[in-house]
Amino acid sequence: MNVQTRKELQVWAAKIRKTALKTIQDAGSGHIGGSFSIAEILAVLYFDQMHVDPANPDAGDRDRLILSKGHCSPAMYAALALRGFFSLDHLSTFRKIDSDLSGHVEMHVPGVDMSAGSLGQGLSTALGMALYGKSKKRDYRVFCIMGDGEIQEGQIWEAAMAAGFFGADNLIGFVDNNGLQLDGPLEEVMSPYPIGDKFRAFGWNVLEVDGNDVEQVADAVTLSSHIHNGRPTMIVADTIKGKGVSVFENQVRFHGGQPSPEEWQIAYAELNSKIAELEGLK
Repeated sequence: MNVQTRKELQVWAAKIRKTALKTIQDAGSGHIGGSFSIAEILAVLYFDQMHVDPANPDAGDRDRLILSKGHCSPAMYAALALRGFFSLDHLSTFRKIDSDLSGHVEMHVPGVDMSAGSLGQGLSTALGMALYGKSKKRDYRVFCIMGDGEIQEGQIWEAAMAAGFFGADNLIGFVDNNGLQLDGPLEEVMSPYPIGDKFRAFGWNVLEVDGNDVEQVADAVTLSSHIHNGRPTMIVADTIKGKGVSVFENQVRFHGGQPSPEEWQIAYAELNSKIAELEGLK
């Protein structure tokens, strides 16, 4: 990846965070920590890797993305709006009673391929889409982003076993491994580690990367799309919950909690400074 592309993707990640933050602030609620930890993944997918067309969001040959950790909708809605699927102004309706932008992603929103709610269901749906594509000899890819706490759900492992057995090599998963869930550190709640070894045991290719490094994420997606060994690929992305804002990082209270007035100011100042730095404005 050249320096210019890397910088552009870092800018998109910072803008996803800032846009998601404003969306959450306007609503008075929303999940900051997990939304911020996947910003680089979304930036790489929507602005570098995925074959999608905002003017034709239901195109049959598009790549699909399932946000199984659907409560991180502020990040996905921000990415979709920045990519042009709908207007940025529409984000101000997030979590309003008459809005289509609910707290969990819903598939009537342009660009959303599956509604979310209860955790653990996304990988099964992504597998179904992938197997359908293979049966029809379509060349689209299906991506699925899961939380590390989410993979405590048994349905994830049923889908993982089936994906390996049926050779869904057009399926690329991400585990957002930020180490924290609603009730605290994963290792104290119920450890899923070692994550990579578990997926390997179910017949997956496994790549382990720094999920907040756009170049590592992009390289992993590119490699996953060219392995062609009859296996799905899981990208275990080590991330920082609340990444990008000093007062949010590795703080479990920002799984769903809201910042203080001072923390809002710090967050905007740091994100604006980061964007300006990357865009060469300072």
